[in-house]
Amino acid sequence: MEKTRRRERKSAMSTTTTTMTMAKDMEIEVASSSIDGALIFHIVSDVLAFLLYMHQQIPSLLQDMTFEFNSLQTEYKELDIILTQGELNAASRRMHSWRKRDIKMGIRRMEKLMSTISGIQTALQLMIREVLNVEHIVFVFGASPRRPHHVYEIRFPHGTRDPLAPDDMMKSRAIELLSRKIIRALISKGVGSASYPGPFKLFLLVKAPTSFNMPVHFLPKRDFQYAKKIVPFKVQLRSRTDCQEIGTSSLVSETMTPFNLTENYPTNEIWFQCRHVIKGLAIGNPSPEE
Repeated sequence: MEKTRRRERKSAMSTTTTTMTMAKDMEIEVASSSIDGALIFHIVSDVLAFLLYMHQQIPSLLQDMTFEFNSLQTEYKELDIILTQGELNAASRRMHSWRKRDIKMGIRRMEKLMSTISGIQTALQLMIREVLNVEHIVFVFGASPRRPHHVYEIRFPHGTRDPLAPDDMMKSRAIELLSRKIIRALISKGVGSASYPGPFKLFLLVKAPTSFNMPVHFLPKRDFQYAKKIVPFKVQLRSRTDCQEIGTSSLVSETMTPFNLTENYPTNEIWFQCRHVIKGLAIGNPSPEE
């Protein structure tokens, strides 16, 4: 009787795991003509910013933080100029000096984070220009890539894309709408609904040919893998052409298949880890995430 109960519990756990895996997978259709380097760059950047905010690693939206950081830097420079003027009285000089110290503390708190995010964006642009058929990008939250708290994967449709000109990274209206659609879908799946775990790190990994060589920004991680108990969240972008060619049964089958770092990858491609690692800011008494 006890053996039967154990088998039933195992079966229930297996069913629950499959359901969770299905719940964490989603597919979004996109026009095949719109899939280019600019789309990949902006989708990855927007999802990265969204994940940082939803996992309470930054106190406000990245766009707001960027505006605040730039404003602080501008005000700091202006105060520098004001304090060099000899006609200030003692009270005004003290007031401006106190304000300057406060601004300096704010800049120092945000400087490393903003610099790292800028480094990731630069690395992404350079990588996308060199690897024309980027298809797999992974975000790992945790102490290290091998010990993650959360894993998110974005898969782009297969296909070689045309080289990008230096000014081809503009964010079009179509890209903006697609980005919003992905973020709404992530919210509907409960991304970031867990309680605040404290600051941790965000690692970015990409799949690229072994010939890819950009040591300033990426390091090869041939044996990259993490604990099997981690169920990643997968976002699959499919071109409309692909969706028309693939039958409904195969789509359901893929959705139920657990993520595997080695499945269906060309043998001449390996994982590369971005050297720019984002460390979240400590947030005091964060409000519950919506």
